[in-house]
Amino acid sequence: MVKGFIQILGEDYDETYTSVMRLESVRLVCAIAASLGLRLWQVDFVSAFLNSENTFEIYMEQPPGFDEGGDKVWLLLKTLYGTMQGAHDWAITLDCTYTEHGYYTSKADSQVRSKVVNGELMLTTTWTDDILGASTTLAGEVKAKEELRSSYEIKDLGEAKYILGMKIERTDDGSIKLSQCIYSEHVLERFSMAEAKSRSTSLPPGITLSIKNSPETQDEADEMKGVPYHEALGSLMWLQVTTCLDLSYIVNLLSHFAHNPGQAHWNALKHALSYVKRTLDYGITYFRNSSLHPFGYINSDYAGDVDGWKSTEGHMFFVGGRLVSWTSKRQETVALSTIKAEYMAFT
Repeated sequence: MVKGFIQILGEDYDETYTSVMRLESVRLVCAIAASLGLRLWQVDFVSAFLNSENTFEIYMEQPPGFDEGGDKVWLLLKTLYGTMQGAHDWAITLDCTYTEHGYYTSKADSQVRSKVVNGELMLTTTWTDDILGASTTLAGEVKAKEELRSSYEIKDLGEAKYILGMKIERTDDGSIKLSQCIYSEHVLERFSMAEAKSRSTSLPPGITLSIKNSPETQDEADEMKGVPYHEALGSLMWLQVTTCLDLSYIVNLLSHFAHNPGQAHWNALKHALSYVKRTLDYGITYFRNSSLHPFGYINSDYAGDVDGWKSTEGHMFFVGGRLVSWTSKRQETVALSTIKAEYMAFT
């Protein structure tokens, strides 16, 4: 790991962006694998960044423990973890490798690649140096891994069990379930909610939250300084974007008060954590032979935001009979009628 933060834009790097697979893509691969009965597998690239060349000429000081004395510096022959452009250069290198092996890159997600050879489907999604793959047969899985091994050193992780903290369970009937039980338990322990009473709803029924619930006095502000509101909200947000779609609305709502949360907002957040305790075993299950035809639902309330009178919209899209994409968000402009709010959501 090098001190990339001292690099100078335009002098020794010009790109820091690198794409990773969308979480929707992970769920889509699982939906496709369950429906078609594909094998799910994982591999990990060993020291991935050392496989790519630097776009710029980069020099570094001799690191402690490898100091040869004098005022000499090192010229980096490969990208290293910590360099500003390392992830970008590795992604470009990997993309070229996939192209050489005959993979087609999805136009919707550049980190989803597939190919069909003699009826054998091979499908991969990439998150920096982690790959979740799917193949029709064991022979296809072996071939896909051998192709990658011919280009890089990889670690074969076998059947897919965990990806980005999500547990992948394969049942005897071919169904695939994604869940976050272990992560959820860690969240409850971290915020001292493991022994709290579980709740059946993510928010107390009938509750209305507003910026009026934010601290109005210095004493109230001081009282909230020691409350881990942002940390707890961030933990819920990760659950919401991975498998817990039922937390979408509450995460969206509580995010609006993150700049100055009050006691009422914190109580609502703890209520949501209590709901997580009740739903630890919840997840998304994709079934064998389910239709891969996508369909979805879109809706909006009208002026539900009591502070700015903006509407909140949401959508849910299904593939393989189960959810792969969802969101809940406040609209950017004020709708003047219910139908306009719904048209905005649909657009």
